[in-house]
Amino acid sequence: MKEEAKELTGAQIFVESLLKLKVDLIFGYPGGVVLPLYDELFKYQKPRHILVRHEQGAVHMADGYARSTGRVGVALVTSGPGATNTVTGIATAYMDSIPIVVFTGQVPTHMIGNDAFQEADIVGITRPCVKHSYLVRDTKDLAQTIAEAFYIAASGKQGPVLVDLPKDVLVNQAKFTFPESVELRSYKPNVSAHVKQIERLADALEESKRPVLYVGGGMISANAADELKKLSHHTHAPVTETLMGLGSFPTADPLQLGMLGMHGTYRANMAVSHCDLLVALGARFDDRVTGKIDEFAPHAKKAHVDIDPTSISKNVKVDIPVVSDLKDALKKLNTEIAKRKADWRHKHEDWLAQIAEWKAANKMRYQPKKNIIKPQFVVEEIDRITGGDAIFTTEVGQNQMWAAQFLKLNRPRTFLTSGGLGTMGYGFPAAIGAQAAFPDKIVIDIAGDASIQMNIQELGTAMQYRLPVIVVILNNGFLGMVRQWQQLFHGRRYAYSCTEFQPDFVKLAESYGALGLRVEKPEEVGPSLERAIAARKPTLIDCVVDREENVYPMVPAGAPITKMLLA
Repeated sequence: MKEEAKELTGAQIFVESLLKLKVDLIFGYPGGVVLPLYDELFKYQKPRHILVRHEQGAVHMADGYARSTGRVGVALVTSGPGATNTVTGIATAYMDSIPIVVFTGQVPTHMIGNDAFQEADIVGITRPCVKHSYLVRDTKDLAQTIAEAFYIAASGKQGPVLVDLPKDVLVNQAKFTFPESVELRSYKPNVSAHVKQIERLADALEESKRPVLYVGGGMISANAADELKKLSHHTHAPVTETLMGLGSFPTADPLQLGMLGMHGTYRANMAVSHCDLLVALGARFDDRVTGKIDEFAPHAKKAHVDIDPTSISKNVKVDIPVVSDLKDALKKLNTEIAKRKADWRHKHEDWLAQIAEWKAANKMRYQPKKNIIKPQFVVEEIDRITGGDAIFTTEVGQNQMWAAQFLKLNRPRTFLTSGGLGTMGYGFPAAIGAQAAFPDKIVIDIAGDASIQMNIQELGTAMQYRLPVIVVILNNGFLGMVRQWQQLFHGRRYAYSCTEFQPDFVKLAESYGALGLRVEKPEEVGPSLERAIAARKPTLIDCVVDREENVYPMVPAGAPITKMLLA
């Protein structure tokens, strides 16, 4: 006999719903209208709640949790400024298609629209940067709404969903029933690749002499890295990744071209520019990849596999569109390819030899200086000492690009970075989110001295919950990427990009009870990293690096990706 549904408050329904969804972590910050929720979280003692120091940090932590685990991240904040402080984090997740659900408090339903204390139309404010949003007006709808929010965030093209919770909805009562499944008439993403389009793509690969597989963040979202490796190895087709796709294909693989685009490798950009078939897999042809769009892969037939039909032919017209979950499409493509009797290795010998020449001609390199720390060297030391067995996050700017260029990334979900929005302040809270999900792993945020100050208050969060995140600051006393552009394109007029007036990062770390280390010589980098890893506590390593080191290669804005500045 089915048990009769219990009458519960909205706050109780909220907690029970999260438990049904097996949510294990919430990142949040309490306030007036969400106190009923916090009272129930305190009584239940689950899911585990991590108190952040700023609501932006909460969303970035939920984002870092989601990227590193593949599960939906959860943030909880109060109304008004608590809600508006989440906007940057939500937009970051939206641009990179990261599944998170953000719960915001709201004034009671009868006061909405009356300019009540701490009222903000957060549904309206975030409408351009969420996948979907809800304003819950009745307690009886709460469980269904939460189930739908998680389903929408995690299915199809993933993304953030916002759920706005008026206070009366949290204190009123309703019978609690949680749906066993979610079915939405107006939302049915296509996850199955059409067999005829797969055959067309297989034909194109068989006919091609100079193919390139161009891989984006959708590969990681779809958990399809194994299928990618199988496809590349079977067809001997080289792979290039976007910033968001890094980790999909092992760095050490002979068919790896490295990252493409504005700060990509010479061989990747040249290969894309001379290929006769470009197969985009979970990528979106963004401007940092394409450069001058009418000169992007000018000789290539183009195929595009993506779960989002609106992304296909949005920026670049493609010849073979495949709307599908990427894993499903690649499984079907690999099955179809296996039927073909093509001599793939022989067919692509000349093409791979040409790529090898490009690689030999222009490798990723830098010029060491005696007694001066090069930022690239710091990244190499991080890679050497961890052996790549870590989760890496980045802030945004030069530090981000050096990390992308010099880390050896061999597994998905180990490189977390803000790609689409380019959010300074993302890396540290994202690292905390990943560390909370994987307490025994090494988690390192590669930061700039400017970016780290955007959310440095989250040191308090890391200390409170004993999360041993390591922050390595590449400190050049500048807004590094801004300064680089000013040097190259604005006559070295470093207008307002100097950050010399900064805190003593060692003392700041120590004031929180964290470990602070300063590194001023190349030989100190390795021992400091080893000490930080051994300490197993939050650590800031302030590496004083070459002030005017630039990121190369670099494609100037508006130029084709063949016109790289190499030094």
